[in-house]
Amino acid sequence: MEIRKNAYYDSVTLMIISKDVKAFDGVNEALVGMGTDLNREIAENLGLNAEGFEAVTANDFFIAADCDSEEVFQKVIENVDEMLNKKAEKSKAEYVPPTLEGALKVEKDLNMAVISVPGRYAADVARDCLEHDINVMLFSDNVTIEEEKELKEYAVSKELLVMGPDCGTAIINNVPLAFANVVKSGNIGLVCASGTGAQEVSSIIDQLGGGISQLLGTGGRDLRSEIGGLMMKQCLNALIEDAKTEIIVLVSKPPAAEIEKQIFEIASKTEKPVVVCFIGGNVEEIKKSGLYVAVSLEDAAHKAVQLAKEETVTDFTTFAMGQEKAEELAAEEVSKMAEGQKYVRGLYTGGTICDEAMKLLIDDLGSIRSNIPLKPEDRLEDARNSASVEHTFLDFGDDEFTVGRPHPMIDPSLRAERVAEEAKDPQTAVILVDCVIGYGSHEDPAKELSDAVRKAKETAAKEGRYLSVVATVCGTEGDPQSRTATSLQLANAGAIVLPSNAQATRFVQTILKKLQ
Repeated sequence: MEIRKNAYYDSVTLMIISKDVKAFDGVNEALVGMGTDLNREIAENLGLNAEGFEAVTANDFFIAADCDSEEVFQKVIENVDEMLNKKAEKSKAEYVPPTLEGALKVEKDLNMAVISVPGRYAADVARDCLEHDINVMLFSDNVTIEEEKELKEYAVSKELLVMGPDCGTAIINNVPLAFANVVKSGNIGLVCASGTGAQEVSSIIDQLGGGISQLLGTGGRDLRSEIGGLMMKQCLNALIEDAKTEIIVLVSKPPAAEIEKQIFEIASKTEKPVVVCFIGGNVEEIKKSGLYVAVSLEDAAHKAVQLAKEETVTDFTTFAMGQEKAEELAAEEVSKMAEGQKYVRGLYTGGTICDEAMKLLIDDLGSIRSNIPLKPEDRLEDARNSASVEHTFLDFGDDEFTVGRPHPMIDPSLRAERVAEEAKDPQTAVILVDCVIGYGSHEDPAKELSDAVRKAKETAAKEGRYLSVVATVCGTEGDPQSRTATSLQLANAGAIVLPSNAQATRFVQTILKKLQ
């Protein structure tokens, strides 16, 4: 172990470096990080708390590794320093003020701050920004619900935004923030309580030839009765007043009933058409308010673009390839399977699209085990071990999987490992996966996923089974990873790649019906 006193490095950078170090020859386990309580606990659980570790503080940087030899450990240190130096070189290009006051001296007209600090500090930083009349995108999680309500009430009183906490996606005046995609500018404005839901809708709008005026996030708890939908209402009013926005799309899980009524009341008074995608929500209430109902994230995108093009608004609930071809392809997949294969494993890096898939399947399947279950009785006690006799869907972005490691859209390795693992279960018929690209995501998320798909299919084949892998790519051609290039990687690995999460889910549904 090597300890460096009073040396600071960004936590996400260190988590990614830890992952790379683990892949070195002769390294059995490794952790590179700051000496926080959490990292100390992780190091102890991994058996990496060598002599002297008890003196490490939160201000200290450490490199801990279980290596085959001292020579290997020295190479680990050299490589860590090399990776840190590369990161530092990239950062030298521009001055980054260490405080808000410093930033305001450099740029007096700042009006938007993206906050990504540990949750216990985030509320204070957000309050400081609001006091300086700066809108806030609060990427940090672990902010208390009381702090969230206080911040949002203060923001509303000053006609400012607090997007979050745990807000992962926004596009303001065509500038993408955090996890966002390269989309065309246009006249469709979105207010979304979820990150990957926002990415799915905005990406499909781009694919259909539409464009985004603004994409505003609220954070997942905003529509609870404790918060009162403060930011959904604030953002909705902002889009109503925004000259660039002509069509509005609202995306969320179903709000509390009283909040839903307030939102519909605001939306029904604007002359701008409003599409509502409250996944699993009350369709009749939406219709009563004179708003357009979306039955999926993809359907919301189609309806928004139809409105933008002044076309007839219709439901999109089919396959781009056509129903007949989808049925034929599903029958072909089923014909290769062995007796006893009957379950689907949904392994997602995006929580909202995982939730959408479950809601599209639940009526047929009845029960879906998950770490983000639709019904309390379906919660997995240990999400790291799927129930081998049930349909199972996992959100790898949930807290259970992200303690001490980056979000799976940044580091997709854990989900990739699970793909290969699920193939060993003789009852697994289909593995359903997403691949989210764009800013903030891994530079090539399809690489590890494709390798895992190949390994999974090989495992099944050796045991006389056939494993169907169905995938969807959330992103656009303009993204750094490219939607087409990503799709081709997955297809070449043997996955069936569908244009949307809704289509991928419907295809799995078709397969499962033919297995009955």
